[in-house]
Amino acid sequence: MSCAHLTEAGTAEPRNTDECGPCVSIGNTDWVHLRSCLSCGEVGCCDSSPYRHASVHFEETGHPVMRSVQPGEAWRWCYVDEEIG
Repeated sequence: MSCAHLTEAGTAEPRNTDECGPCVSIGNTDWVHLRSCLSCGEVGCCDSSPYRHASVHFEETGHPVMRSVQPGEAWRWCYVDEEIG
């Protein structure tokens, strides 16, 4: 793994693991999978979801690493280097 963001990623716990907060706030319940920011714990929907809130969170905050919060998944993704870890 060559990405320093993945190596140095935070350990923030997800605020929840069962809904995309930004989707809920706009009345949308049509998300595919959820991702959690390792910098602050914000949970957003994946890029296969209509609103792509995890990517939007990165674009707005610059927090580089998200992790999957899907049951049985433990991978992380760096938006800056586009690398999985």
